[in-house]
Amino acid sequence: MTRIDRRLGLALALAGAVLAVWLLGALALLGASLPPLAQAQALALLSQAWPVLVLAWVFALLAVAAGLKWLLQRYVGGPARLLEATRVLLDAPATPGLRLGLRAPASPASPECEGLAGAIGELAQQRDRLRHDMATQVAEASRSVQQEKNRLAALMAELTQSVVVCNLDGRIVLYNSRARLQFRALSKSPALADGAELMGIGRSIYGVFDRPLVAHALEAIAQRLARGAASPSAQFVTTTPSGQLLRVQMAPVRTGPDDVLTHESALVPTPAPALSGAPRAMAGFVLMLDNVTLSYAQDSLRDHMLHALTERSRAALGAMQAAVDMLSLPDTEPAMRARFLRVVQEELAGMSQRITDLARESADGLKTRWPMEDMLGTDLVSALARQVERLTGRPLATDSVAGALWLKVDSFALLQALSYLAWRLVDEFGVRYLQLRLMQAGARAQLDLIWTGQAMSTETVMCWESEPMRFADQSTPLSVRDVVERHGGEMWFERDRVQQQAFFRFLLPLANAHEQLEAAALLHSDSRPEYYDFDLFEHSEAANALDDRSLADLTYTVFDTETTGLNPAGGDQIIQIGAARVVNGKLLRRETFDQLVNPGRTIPAASIPIHGITADRVQGKPRITQVLPAFHAFAQDTVLVAHNAAFDMKFLQLQETATGLVFRQPVLDTLLLSAVVHPNQASHRLEAIAERLNITVLGRHTALGDALVTAEVWLRLIPLLQAMGIHTLRQAREAAQKTYYARIKY
Repeated sequence: MTRIDRRLGLALALAGAVLAVWLLGALALLGASLPPLAQAQALALLSQAWPVLVLAWVFALLAVAAGLKWLLQRYVGGPARLLEATRVLLDAPATPGLRLGLRAPASPASPECEGLAGAIGELAQQRDRLRHDMATQVAEASRSVQQEKNRLAALMAELTQSVVVCNLDGRIVLYNSRARLQFRALSKSPALADGAELMGIGRSIYGVFDRPLVAHALEAIAQRLARGAASPSAQFVTTTPSGQLLRVQMAPVRTGPDDVLTHESALVPTPAPALSGAPRAMAGFVLMLDNVTLSYAQDSLRDHMLHALTERSRAALGAMQAAVDMLSLPDTEPAMRARFLRVVQEELAGMSQRITDLARESADGLKTRWPMEDMLGTDLVSALARQVERLTGRPLATDSVAGALWLKVDSFALLQALSYLAWRLVDEFGVRYLQLRLMQAGARAQLDLIWTGQAMSTETVMCWESEPMRFADQSTPLSVRDVVERHGGEMWFERDRVQQQAFFRFLLPLANAHEQLEAAALLHSDSRPEYYDFDLFEHSEAANALDDRSLADLTYTVFDTETTGLNPAGGDQIIQIGAARVVNGKLLRRETFDQLVNPGRTIPAASIPIHGITADRVQGKPRITQVLPAFHAFAQDTVLVAHNAAFDMKFLQLQETATGLVFRQPVLDTLLLSAVVHPNQASHRLEAIAERLNITVLGRHTALGDALVTAEVWLRLIPLLQAMGIHTLRQAREAAQKTYYARIKY
């Protein structure tokens, strides 16, 4: 109920009472002026005509109500809505040409209000022009700072090592795309929302590492700083919740003499100057991460093989020594001598076989440990084309190359092998036309070096494959076959008699294309990802209690659900969860949670046009009991925000028994808080609020799309609440509970 409705109700009650008193008073005065006989007749007539009097009173009251409503809407409602719209303009730039809307079909605003709205709009636009001019001047003055930020972002994006920077509370301040991909692989459930619950600005690193382990490393660095070390660091190895083994190098981020943040790590090419006097305070720490699970397993296997060989060889040597001692005796019988000779031969054969097996297993291990790198196929082809043209003077056609194919190769050795073959084709057979063809063939890549010209024998091909590669100014003991085997691939020679062509075909391993394309998308996207927020260096867990903290300082998880229906208690289920994070007053659009859910029941046809989710889209997707643990971790240590939150929270609460998870975080509802900020507005639907706050709605009725719109709404509501004196989480929750909509239950 709006303030105008309450005022109208009070005014009607007062008007009804006044009309009733006036009517009764008039009748009483009229009766008192009549003689006694006429009074009796009047009472008798009144007893029969009272329904007419009541009806007249009701009609009079309705007429008064209509007049009061018109007056309130015109002279009270108009200014009230104008005030609310003006508060929005105070905290958000006015859209060019924006008019403060005051009209309603049945309640036009007064001309004075409309004129005032136009004047306010013009003032807001003037203010925005001044803001723009000021922002231009500030941007010009801070261009050098922005360039430094861009260099840092580019450097971090290009690093092949995972780098994470944290403040002293372990909150992530900066990370690069490689770290994001690695943390996704470390997630217990990377298939759920891409493992979004581990990595993010403002998240705690202790979701991956034990706090005592990090504290011990920090203490070691602090001690080295106190001793005057120029570039102190610490290392440790730890296991992650998913069972991966990480080697971590830690370096400090510390404040300089003028509180300028500096860091001593591999990112800084020049050594830091020696400290003088007391050590500078640390503001945080840098973590450089390497996943050593595979190498550790290979080293362990090698150690096991060496230990087994040593133990078995020791026993075999003992047996052979005993046999030799017996053979050295002059009185050994021939039969006994023959038996001891067999012992020596069998033990020697066993040792030889064990050494052969060890050599083979070691060779296989060397092949798997051969340094490979993820490389885009088009980059490999471009490099080969340049090298072949330089060596042979012949162009290499590359028009049959798949554009988005990632290979896992030793690019240098592979380029040598292909260049060697091209060189020999040109040098020995005078080939004039060379072509490279690259495509995917199942789980591997198919790379063809094609030529047209004189045919060659199979013996020649076998010779080229097995000989060490020596050509032009290059020489290597490796053969083409060695390079192919070290890639775990295959190679053969074929002729295409129809097109009169021949080609060498290589089958090569593919890289994880999904991760690499995602990393490339992150690197080359139009807007640089929000992978850093240095303001978090000032954050401290020793701040006030959550309820007493400022709304602008809190971290939020803004979420939404799509469901099979509107009756959670009646068996409807969640079919999609979407969420985004708000940290330091910024919406992190790259750090989102988006997951379809198999509801375990049919999706009503009537609901499909609303959310667009059909049964085939959720087929094979995880159930809600699998998804909620990941979402619970994603929302950990944050305040939940939703539009009509009671509806979404009811669905989550109904899963508490099945999952054992309880969402104990504070919850804010943008529907209720919109009613707090704009009590005179008729609608508090998400679209209506977004329109009032000049927010573009995209992806409506998808869980993530609605969550992003709700997050934008929440960021616009915070300054409006503060203007009303609502600054803390406690005050916002108390104000929301006083609204009419807080009574809605599900």
